Amino acid sequence: MAEPRTRSRRRWLALAVFAVVVYVLVRAADTPQAATPSPSTRASGSATAGGSVTAGGSASPSASPTTSSYDPAAYAAQVRARAQQAGVSAQLVMAILYNEAYKPHDAAFERAWQRYKPDAAFGIANMHRATFDEVKRGRDFADRSWDELPDDRDLAIEAEAWYLHDLAAQLPAARHTSLGEDDLLALGYNTGAGNMLAFARGTTPGSQAQSYLDRLHANWAKAGKAVAGQGS
Repeated sequence: MAEPRTRSRRRWLALAVFAVVVYVLVRAADTPQAATPSPSTRASGSATAGGSVTAGGSASPSASPTTSSYDPAAYAAQVRARAQQAGVSAQLVMAILYNEAYKPHDAAFERAWQRYKPDAAFGIANMHRATFDEVKRGRDFADRSWDELPDDRDLAIEAEAWYLHDLAAQLPAARHTSLGEDDLLALGYNTGAGNMLAFARGTTPGSQAQSYLDRLHANWAKAGKAVAGQGS
């Protein structure tokens, strides 16, 4: 989650039945279409569906799965490429994807949920519109739209990596906390820059922020294996 928000995983579970009903109704009303990734063609390097990195273009996997059960490790090549471009830790980018994988990431489901909850986040990195619009300024995906995130997972990873880059630029050199930089950046991604800076000054994370951090730690080794090409 890339903006301050109080929605917990338990709230998602409590509303899951309603969300599924909305999803089914929307799927029934809409003409079925295969989700087509919207490739970005401006990046200096990207990952292909087969896992190789190519110069010149950004592309989502050509066979990008859009079901709710997906494995972030399938996007290890994209994570490595985008993390390198943004100058951030690929393991951190991947661990955050694992943290955000609790939410169903079917494109039609996300749009159905957004009709019920207009402030919902989009994409596999769960990014809100305002955050995406801020992060894309001056970047090679500046002409892309937030509502493309459910269909273009590479774009979601690219925006996540650059948001972490922007958060890192705000961290003070002098900190009064036992939390490491990766922990602070993950908390910033989850709760926003203002809270991240408060944590850096020594504020103790609340229960929801600590839960996010605990999940990050639980996913850390798995994320490291994924970006190292060792699977999950």
